[in-house]
Amino acid sequence: MPDDKFNSRREAMMAVALGLAGTSSAQAADEWTPKKESAGGPLRSGHLLFIGGIGGWYPQKRPDGPGDVKQQTSDCLTSMKASLEKAGSSMANVLKVQVSLVDPVNNWEPMTEVYNTFFPAPRPARNYFGTTGFRRPGQLLQIDCIAYVD
Repeated sequence: MPDDKFNSRREAMMAVALGLAGTSSAQAADEWTPKKESAGGPLRSGHLLFIGGIGGWYPQKRPDGPGDVKQQTSDCLTSMKASLEKAGSSMANVLKVQVSLVDPVNNWEPMTEVYNTFFPAPRPARNYFGTTGFRRPGQLLQIDCIAYVD
């Protein structure tokens, strides 16, 4: 006979996870609820900041054209740095980065050359995937990140 203590699979799974952490589900429900709030650009949840989809080229910021992948990487990461600092964090607190990159065979090395100048060691975990393009013709990359903030 099923235990009536839990009304859903989610409640049961949470109880198992919290039990492994030494916390009761009633105690956890009173102390923690997921929260999302704007942090002046990034989305904040607890001590984490989420920045999604910073493009490599915005015509209103650089009307002279899209530039090469090095220029777009620098512009993108400069915007990311400003957003993180406005929210009380920094590039040193970035935990994970995801790069969407047009033509990675030709653009990976020059993008990485610029990328490495923005992140101190140890650099964040990074993954990437190749793409055929973006909504804005000429854009060569888009970068997301997750960062820590006190």
